[in-house]
Amino acid sequence: MTCGTAPVLTDNDATQSDTILRIVKSNREWKKVLSPEAYRILRQKGTERAFTGKWLNNTQEGDYVCAACGSVLFTSNEKFKSGTGWPSFYDVADKGRVKLKGDRSWGMSRVEVLCATCDGHLGHVFGDGPAPTGQRYCINSAALDFKKYETKPEGIAKQDTNAVDTHLQTKIDTRIAE
Repeated sequence: MTCGTAPVLTDNDATQSDTILRIVKSNREWKKVLSPEAYRILRQKGTERAFTGKWLNNTQEGDYVCAACGSVLFTSNEKFKSGTGWPSFYDVADKGRVKLKGDRSWGMSRVEVLCATCDGHLGHVFGDGPAPTGQRYCINSAALDFKKYETKPEGIAKQDTNAVDTHLQTKIDTRIAE
């Protein structure tokens, strides 16, 4: 399976993340907290090579969070094997945590997937996914971190801004120590 049919953007898609907490940093600040590969993908709209991503074959239960800000974007419940070489999900954890944006780069018409909290580039969504949504969110592993469930949750918790702050501080501390 390769890049497929892009979903149609609706007015709701364009405004779905208006009430989410936003994190804005300069490129210099992002470089301090992100690995070079994560920076290239999240901030410069890069793409990792197919079949090389850390989370492609992950089968543990947990949340896939933005590698830049820690916002929960996807869960293991919606992950599926698409055969494309990138982690694929048929839905998001919470529609307010992602933004969809038309993308006409490289001579193609696609729909870009962005983190609604920090505007990080995650990948693209296509209209060739499985039921129940028919969507395939094709996401770069380097744009994600994985948080394994200690106990399986009954539902997706609302975004915890303290968890986002803790995630960012941990990344800053790690990069400074390197």
